[in-house]
Amino acid sequence: MNELFECRALTKRYGKFTALDGVDLTIGRGRIVGLLGPNGSGKTTLLKLANGLLTPSAGSIQINGHTPGVETKRIVSYLPDASYLPDDQSVRRLMGLFSDFYADFEVSRAREMLRELGLDEDARFKTLSKGNREKVQLILAMSRRAQLYLLDEPIGGVDPAARDYILRTIIGNYSEEATVVISTHLIADIEPVLDDAVFIRAGRIVLHQGVEALREQQGMSVDAYFREVFKC
Repeated sequence: MNELFECRALTKRYGKFTALDGVDLTIGRGRIVGLLGPNGSGKTTLLKLANGLLTPSAGSIQINGHTPGVETKRIVSYLPDASYLPDDQSVRRLMGLFSDFYADFEVSRAREMLRELGLDEDARFKTLSKGNREKVQLILAMSRRAQLYLLDEPIGGVDPAARDYILRTIIGNYSEEATVVISTHLIADIEPVLDDAVFIRAGRIVLHQGVEALREQQGMSVDAYFREVFKC
């Protein structure tokens, strides 16, 4: 099975508001995919559905042939767009928690990334700056040997100087058979690492295309095309 991530007529409603509207999307293995859209377009809802935090109102979503649940959590590493870790714990203790919960978590990889970003293992999470908390959360997510990484705005609060390192970390810390889905509106920053771009607007997929083909056909960068498609 090559399809790692598959949606069919996927719909999610909150009362009268439709966050996702009949989404059809298939993502294979070994890809870095940008999930690109303005605020409120449905990016976070789609990632939460893929991680089993929400259930569809209609349609279906499958990860490696399974409905999101216990089975898929073994192979999915999810980074939410908000802080979720217990802030009274040290970074070292947080690594221990991840090691206890996830058999594929590699403490040595996490420690290496912490050192390279100058982060102290003994620091309590709540004492870190917002940017450093986001770095720690990303390090924990990328230190798993997962098959699918779902990263919701992983560089949104990180200083520009650290973004290149973080993107190199994303590229260098997943296997060739794994897939990374990065939800963001900072297109220019992540464009160099993308294999595919998925544009989403008002809960519908506008475009799903390889970035090289998109650049060739449109004669512009993914960032420039995004600005054209989503301009006010």
